[in-house]
Amino acid sequence: MTARARNATGTRAGAHVVSIGLSAAVVAVSDETPRVLVVHHPGQIADSLPFGPFDPLHHRTLESGLRAWVGEQTYIDLGYVEQLYTFGDRGRHLLEPGEGARVVSVGYLALTRGTENLRAPDTVWRNFYRFFPWEDWRERKPPVIDTVIAPALKAFAKAAPRGPAADARRDRVRVCFGFDGIGWDEEKVLERYELLYEAGLVEEAARDGRIKACTASAPLGESMMFDHRRILATALARLRGKLKYRPVVFELMPPEFTLLELQRTVEAISGVRLHKQNFRRLVEDQGLVEGTGRTSAPTRGRPAELFRFRREVLRERPAPGFRVGARARG
Repeated sequence: MTARARNATGTRAGAHVVSIGLSAAVVAVSDETPRVLVVHHPGQIADSLPFGPFDPLHHRTLESGLRAWVGEQTYIDLGYVEQLYTFGDRGRHLLEPGEGARVVSVGYLALTRGTENLRAPDTVWRNFYRFFPWEDWRERKPPVIDTVIAPALKAFAKAAPRGPAADARRDRVRVCFGFDGIGWDEEKVLERYELLYEAGLVEEAARDGRIKACTASAPLGESMMFDHRRILATALARLRGKLKYRPVVFELMPPEFTLLELQRTVEAISGVRLHKQNFRRLVEDQGLVEGTGRTSAPTRGRPAELFRFRREVLRERPAPGFRVGARARG
């Protein structure tokens, strides 16, 4: 290939440039509330996740690049990190032809303990359910499902062309939101968000140019920059699923905790209430925790016994987790 066939960066002349971005959903739980760390710079139209470009000259791996960017933007030294997915849909950064590189983002889930000592400017911990209000079933079925989502999705299903496509869309609506007695599946976070996006019911669909305007009769959660709400939905779905077969919840817990605090943390992430006795029986049967011999400082009522994560369980069981009966009431 001649030098003329390549530009100054070594790229084939006329080829599309691709930039790799790194985005992190940094999750913590405090006051029985799941929280995600977001960045909101002055003039920005919505919150964004911490993100930045991968620099192959300075970042040895994608994960090291992510840790560097998150540390620079939030001053948080990440602990548990896992890669989620690669997001590269056209239009995710609103770049028109000739505006610059096509951005492909690698999303990560990161867990941290506590939300104190947040020192970085333009960063704040947000309640997860501000972005996904239909996902929190702990007290009752979210009213927004019956008042806004169900009517809009039924109209969306009816608008499909007749035939197999209409049947598939109708079934998708029923399964994603548990309509017609199917029941709620807390792990289908991403499927539900993508359905709402396709139906034009979230602001991002209008901002991306997929529709002229959001068609929801009321806002369905707060929007985010780019496709960061989709990345966040992927993170919540992954975390909810992983609770059942890996002890990742302990990455969100302090070194010592009560069983009630542990249960409330699992409930905060899963979005559903758990049967107290079933939960405690499972924790005991799985050998997930061990007593410390100490009790909590009394606040209301009598002190509760303090426990810690029993790390030996990782060698004893192939899939230690929290498979417990949930109470999502329709």
